[in-house]
Amino acid sequence: MAERILTGIKPTGQLTLGNYIGVLKHLPKEVDRGECFYFIADLHALTLPIDPEVLRQNSIDLACFYMAAGLDTSKVTLFLQSSVSAHAEMNAIMQNYLYMGELSRMTQFKDKSAKMKESAIGLGLFAYPVLMASDIILYDASIVPVGEDQKQHVELTRDLVNRFNNRYGDILTMPKPEMRKVGARIMSLSDPSKKMSKSDPKGDIFLKDDLAVIRKKIMSAVTDSGSEVKYDVENKPGISNLLTIYASLKDISIEEAEEEFVGYRYGDFKKAVADVVVNELEAFQKKYREILESKAYEKVLVEGAKKANEVANKTLNRVKKAVGLLSL
Repeated sequence: MAERILTGIKPTGQLTLGNYIGVLKHLPKEVDRGECFYFIADLHALTLPIDPEVLRQNSIDLACFYMAAGLDTSKVTLFLQSSVSAHAEMNAIMQNYLYMGELSRMTQFKDKSAKMKESAIGLGLFAYPVLMASDIILYDASIVPVGEDQKQHVELTRDLVNRFNNRYGDILTMPKPEMRKVGARIMSLSDPSKKMSKSDPKGDIFLKDDLAVIRKKIMSAVTDSGSEVKYDVENKPGISNLLTIYASLKDISIEEAEEEFVGYRYGDFKKAVADVVVNELEAFQKKYREILESKAYEKVLVEGAKKANEVANKTLNRVKKAVGLLSL
């Protein structure tokens, strides 16, 4: 069987340039590596309060973003998580094979719950990694491209696969997290110590931002002392972040990007970064609007759900049989 590659994005908040560089830009290239399943993680979006209409619109936007990134939808399976009921059913089974101690150690849960009153922390937020593990194992995914913040969840999924297979035999496929070398972590333009994360209007570049606004944000980006354009995360986090953005969009190494800007002043360097970002997002936004207005995403999501249901239900039935659930 060809390798399966699985990627999901939550439809919460507006997607940023960080999401584009870290995930969307790379997806069309994955097709040659294996069978690709890309989904909109709308069930995960419910783990924190979200307005229903915002969730619906974000889900539509995300479908359009996936397609605008250049996906060949005849070769990939693009679907809504909530359109495949096996996700919820597998979650109900797998929650019995992961333990509260493991879940309470998850960095994302600790970070998010620390900002909330204990009475407001939902079970879904705590058990988020169980549903994510279910997403992965349903498609026998062997490769799971993720950002640094999700790697721990894939490692937990690997522990689950080991535990389950040791008990029931060779039932689940072992997944492997895959990190991007360049652009895995794009930082805020206003505070390069923080990740670009959908919640900082000044420091985030949103994929639907007006092009003039995008240029202004880059030209206003925080820089560092000195005048040398050099990659040094500790001493030059602002410049390092802009170099990462430039290198990622040009598909070159950080070293090659540094060579291009030897002798440049910060202002000229930022203008060059802005040019690259604006050129890339101008074409991307045009495709997005075409897909949105034609509603081309609807047929793609319906067809994707059919294929995803076929694959997911095979795995689910295998698991149900292994644990002793009666199928009549």
